[in-house]
Amino acid sequence: KKGIRFIGRPVTHIDAAHNRLTIQDGQTVDYDYLVITTGPKLAFDEVPGTGPHNGHTHSVCAVDHAQTAYEAYEAFCEDPGPIVVGAMPMASCFGPVYESAFILDADLRKRKLRKHVPMTMITSEPYIGHLGLGGVGDSKGMLESDLRNRHIKWITNAKTTRIEADCALVEEYNERGEVIKEHEVPFKFAMTLPAFRGVDPVAAVDGLCNPRGFVLIDANQRSLKYRNIFSAGVCVAIPPVEATPVPTGMPKTGYMIESMVSAIVQNIQADLAGQPTVAKGTWNAICLADMGDTGAAFVALPQIPPRNVNWFKKGKWVHYAKIAFEKYFIHKIKTGTSEPVYEKYVLRTLGIERLE
Repeated sequence: KKGIRFIGRPVTHIDAAHNRLTIQDGQTVDYDYLVITTGPKLAFDEVPGTGPHNGHTHSVCAVDHAQTAYEAYEAFCEDPGPIVVGAMPMASCFGPVYESAFILDADLRKRKLRKHVPMTMITSEPYIGHLGLGGVGDSKGMLESDLRNRHIKWITNAKTTRIEADCALVEEYNERGEVIKEHEVPFKFAMTLPAFRGVDPVAAVDGLCNPRGFVLIDANQRSLKYRNIFSAGVCVAIPPVEATPVPTGMPKTGYMIESMVSAIVQNIQADLAGQPTVAKGTWNAICLADMGDTGAAFVALPQIPPRNVNWFKKGKWVHYAKIAFEKYFIHKIKTGTSEPVYEKYVLRTLGIERLE
């Protein structure tokens, strides 16, 4: 429909000097421009014992991981015990950690099992509601209140050093980066969100990435070394919003990524026409977090502070808005429409735009 050739096999090598990709079956594909939007490699190996394949924890970072986690959770409900939900050192996408904790709490209450399940959140954030963003509005107060109301304990400034079959080994740090306490947190079911790295074929390209394999870009989403390579999404290098005792990363949220891609499209069009590539994404963030029977929404314009808009609200309406948005987004993908005109004008009315 859109005239896009689709190859459903992974790239194994990028020859950036000769504008050529090698596909898994040995096929090569030449390009004039390359747009890298791979997403991350999940760094379970950085904390021994994590991950659904060779570890003791589950993940919601991929569809197969989520399905495995669901099946394990159903078995857990037959013989419940403690739950641990955590964000590992260098993690950057904290939203799913909070969502998982709150959704598990809500479901356990529906099943009348919550009284049998102590819950603990372990996070590398310096405080609850930091989210890798330095907080958004009163995210700290609101999320702390919700965790208290739901009887979910937490450990912040937490460096998980190892996961064993039935407990998480955690070092807790103070603001000076000193270990102040060591914890052994028992669990019968655990979900941990790992740190991210760049995928291997991208990270292997000379001069393209930082040491963690994320693509180094300028303000126009263009590679600093290769002028015909652009990148967007989780795979781009963005420095943390601030130094924290336990390292945290900067999240790359959905609308922020859409703004990156919009800038790339305009810049490639300009380059083809021999014009300057000046388009910049706004990197605005709009997030809806499902909390089981309620939800939280935040708007950060732009995502990286200081911000023009810093807004955080919660309520049952967000839970339903998230369900509606999921169906709407899937509809957009199926119809191949990235930005319907009504979406553009509604967001513009709210002062939210993709490009500066």
